Amino acid sequence: MKHSYPKDLASIVSRQWNAPPAAMDGERPPSGTVCDPLPEPSVLEVLLSTCYQASLMVEEGRPVTFRLLFKDPDRLDARQGPPEGLHRVAFGEPRPFNEDELRRLSPAADFHRSLIGVNLHPMEGLRVWGIVNSGPRWMQAVYGGRKTTGFLPPAPVIRVTGPGRLAVCRGGEMVAALNSGLISLPKGDILGSHWLPASFTPSGNTLIRLHREARERAANSWAALDESFIRILTQQVYRRIVSIVRSFRHGGTIILVPQERAAELTSDNRCIDIKYKFAEEEPRYRIGTLYLQIMNTLAEECGKQGFMHRPVGWNEYVASTSVAIERLDEAIFEAAHLVADLTRIDGAVVMTKSLELLGFGGEILSRSSRVETVAQALDAEGEQRRVESTRGVGTRHRSAYRLCHEFRDAVAVVVSQDGIVRVIVWKEDMVVYWDQATLSTFDF
Repeated sequence: MKHSYPKDLASIVSRQWNAPPAAMDGERPPSGTVCDPLPEPSVLEVLLSTCYQASLMVEEGRPVTFRLLFKDPDRLDARQGPPEGLHRVAFGEPRPFNEDELRRLSPAADFHRSLIGVNLHPMEGLRVWGIVNSGPRWMQAVYGGRKTTGFLPPAPVIRVTGPGRLAVCRGGEMVAALNSGLISLPKGDILGSHWLPASFTPSGNTLIRLHREARERAANSWAALDESFIRILTQQVYRRIVSIVRSFRHGGTIILVPQERAAELTSDNRCIDIKYKFAEEEPRYRIGTLYLQIMNTLAEECGKQGFMHRPVGWNEYVASTSVAIERLDEAIFEAAHLVADLTRIDGAVVMTKSLELLGFGGEILSRSSRVETVAQALDAEGEQRRVESTRGVGTRHRSAYRLCHEFRDAVAVVVSQDGIVRVIVWKEDMVVYWDQATLSTFDF
């Protein structure tokens, strides 16, 4: 396998910098936003190479992680600060730009809240001019959440998340990443696919029917909901679950099965032996219940505000100051946190595709013949693939492969101890998996 290095990353970023945003709806900067220009290729290569060298170092026994913002300090408003703006603090005298300086500054520029400010002086070259405090709100687009306002400026941002792990971003949007010698682009992120959010969403027809019945009973007029709202909310819930599981560094598996096959897969035939089964009562359906409450509350609140001329959706949900919306938002992500917590016990968390939580500690006992080959998807929809052997993977992955081979309407999400997220399904003629390389920004 040929490895890639900062020079290769610089070349890819230069080609991709002005490409249309690949982030999902609800995370993009306002339309018409003009991106800051990249520095000259030779300067960009020095930026990335220096960050790469810093990533291989340690500071007092700790890995070096940081975010770097390439922007002149006088182009940042000195009167602003988090949570809505950036608080830039410039040094009296700029510091030299090199890997040792980045290493020394990294503890002071906490990855979650600050960036190291760098610019290019016409005579002195690259310099470290100060610290930029952003606050943690930018992480909502990564971890999942409603408060995704307060975008970073569309300037070059370099995230260093571990040895040899770099991501180049336009503000908060990833352009390309280098991880373990491989370059990844966001176009392969299955969060942008049509099929994955549907697999994590309660039955659309059931939700829509219940929502319409509630509208008909309502005393006041409700706003119409945009059809993309539940899809975007589902993407955020998925981000929250996966990011929390990855943070445990324990690994975990989540199995989603069709509602109508739940009893078949979890009964005495022991296709999935669930050690801890939940009682058949309403709390098992809590995520679906919260989805419906959010739909109803958003439509009602926006109706009171006069949003009757167009459908409302994610943007209105994000901007809402309603106490009821705030509480429901907290509740849905607490439910997501519970799902993630259950993966800390050995065995799979088993849910239906309607997000009914069946139990955890599940052992996959599929008696399907051994799966010798699978296909790695190279794009979000799995139309481009690369077939490979299963010999190099562990028991957790092989079990998921066998399950999806035998039950071709199941979905398996496997998070390994090293943080790699693999989504596994049967697609058309074989088992197909997606490695979510664009989730590398979780490696904090």
